[in-house]
Amino acid sequence: MPRPREHILSNLEALYREAHARAQAAADHAEMARLDFEFRRDQLYLEAVLDVRDLLRPPPPAPPETRNDDKSVIEQISELRGLTRLPFGR
Repeated sequence: MPRPREHILSNLEALYREAHARAQAAADHAEMARLDFEFRRDQLYLEAVLDVRDLLRPPPPAPPETRNDDKSVIEQISELRGLTRLPFGR
């Protein structure tokens, strides 16, 4: 079963935040800028890959057909005719 999109994107963000915190503690502004760019780029790539994954997933199965108690078509039509008869003249 594939992991949900939100779970994957939150993992990516957690990795980014950890690396960004280290760069910020070292006051490395160039590294923080690089991480910002790479995070946005990786997020776009990942979202595109996840979109492809969703498109390649097989469609959900169709709901089972409802059966009418295995009655024949003639019996079903007869029941419908009985429902449409008006009680006038009886």
